[in-house]
Parts: sequence; structure tokens; C-alpha cells
Amino acid sequence: MCREGMHGWKLFWWCCIVFVTPFPRSPLSSTRSDLQHRTSIAAAMDTLLGIKGDGFVLIAADASAARSILVFKTDQDKIAALDSHKLLAAAGPNADCSNLTEYVQKNMALYEFNNDLKLGTHAAANFIRRTLATALRKGPYQTNLLLGGFDEKDGAALYFLDYLGSMQKVNFGAQGYASNFTLSIFDREYREGMTLPEAEVVLEKAKKELAVRFLISQPKWIMKVVDKDGVRTL
Repeated sequence: MCREGMHGWKLFWWCCIVFVTPFPRSPLSSTRSDLQHRTSIAAAMDTLLGIKGDGFVLIAADASAARSILVFKTDQDKIAALDSHKLLAAAGPNADCSNLTEYVQKNMALYEFNNDLKLGTHAAANFIRRTLATALRKGPYQTNLLLGGFDEKDGAALYFLDYLGSMQKVNFGAQGYASNFTLSIFDREYREGMTLPEAEVVLEKAKKELAVRFLISQPKWIMKVVDKDGVRTL
């Protein structure tokens, strides 16, 4: 083979090595992506269910606190009262859920103290969404949320929020792997103007479906409702 031909083949193999061989990932980026993957799985293992009716929002959450193969306890309350007429249910690692819930709760109280005006449900949902989006590129909260509230002017409202900072007003919602089993039940059973007993029946059907089909055992649940009379546990 002539010298020019040999030079061409060497150039070809050099290009293959440079452009085809993947560059190794840095340990830091690998650790960060693995951590986010594990925490997103933790958020998906929790179950949050919510449904809006005629003048109320009903939210249910499993009461299991677990990590990896271990269940710590089965009386964990994942639904926090932000104020007298708002509920925030959080799914994910306990540290992120507690930090975000308390941060939102105290800032809403501070806003009311400074302005003598309480945030409405829509305003609270936008504040939470902004908080999640701001933290996304700094230290993201690995939490998925359901926000329910009641305002004298606008009535009851339910919002779906996730750790990426998305927000959507919904009539019913579910967070976690359990949504694969429950959304179809909500879609079939939901109708406008539902009463509280009717909404409870729908949630019971969803919980029974999870007990039969879902791999993870969630024996205990906490249910709370918010309406014109405030927040209460059922």
C-alpha cells in the first residue's frame, strides 16, 4: 500500500477513536444523577389522592414512612394544614417534604402579617410552583404535591404540582406509582357537584384497587377535607 493510503487509514481510525469513544462521566455528575434517581423513586413510592367536590376538597395519603426495604412507621401524616382553609399533601423524602411544607407555611403567615391579607388558593399554588422552580437548578425539592383549598370568592380548588415546578388545576389527582391504578377510577367515577359522602366512596374504591393490585402494602391512610368550615380530619 502506498504511503498516502496508509496515512488515510491512520486518519480514519484516529477519527473513530476520538468521535465514537464516549467520554467518561465525572464522579460528581454520576453521584448527583444517582441521588436524584433514588429520591424520585422515593417520591413515587408515596401515594396521594385528591378529589374536588361541591364546595370542598378531599385529600387522602398513605401513612407509611419507608426507605429502601424498611418501613419505619405507619402513622406518618403527609397532609399539612398551611392555614385554616388550605391543605398541602407532600410525597417524597421526609426531609424535603418537611422543609418545603414548613417554608411555605411560614412564608404565607409572614405575608398575611405584613399585608393584612391572606393568600388565596390560586396565589398559594403559584407561590409553591415558583419556589419549586427556583430551587430546581440550585437544590431541588424532590417532592410531588397536591394542594387543596377553599376561598369565599372562588370556592374549592385542587392543584397538582410536581418537583419540576409544573402546576395544574384539576378536579382530581394522584401522585406516585399508585396513579397508574387510580386515575382510571377517578376518570370513570368523577362528576361535577359531588357530595362529600360520594367523594369518600370514590376514594374507598381507589384504596381497594391499590390493596388488590399495588405491589406495595399501604395498610393505613389519613384523610382530610377542607371546606367553608375549615380543615378537619375524617
